[in-house]
Amino acid sequence: MVALGGFHHVKLPVSDVRKSIEWYGRVLRLDVAIEFAEAGVLRGVALRDPAGSLMLALREEPERAAQLAGFDPVALAVPTLDALREWAAHLDAEGQAHSGIAEGSIGWLIAGLTDPDGIEIRLYTIEKTPSSSGAPA
Repeated sequence: MVALGGFHHVKLPVSDVRKSIEWYGRVLRLDVAIEFAEAGVLRGVALRDPAGSLMLALREEPERAAQLAGFDPVALAVPTLDALREWAAHLDAEGQAHSGIAEGSIGWLIAGLTDPDGIEIRLYTIEKTPSSSGAPA
């Protein structure tokens, strides 16, 4: 059997799809790739990074979004610690609260970044720390 090759996409619930499009675009630099409308009303989108290596879908589901507030369902990969430093500077310039760079179990990460619904999005390096011990937190 052929091995799985990663994620096709991850879908998150949001309370206001247009507000979330703006936030994910401005803060995480994701662009709308596909729009999903029902009865002529925008209900969801698929967002893509400029390199085309990541797809994140957003679906308007206010109750589910509220249930995920404070939870961190997604950690987005950043190649290196230097790249993570660039992301930290970008988040600071955007006025986005975050934890700063911390050493995680297998790499460095930025936690505490929350979308408009309070869902935490983490940025985590693929580059491992010298003291890496195992699975991510």
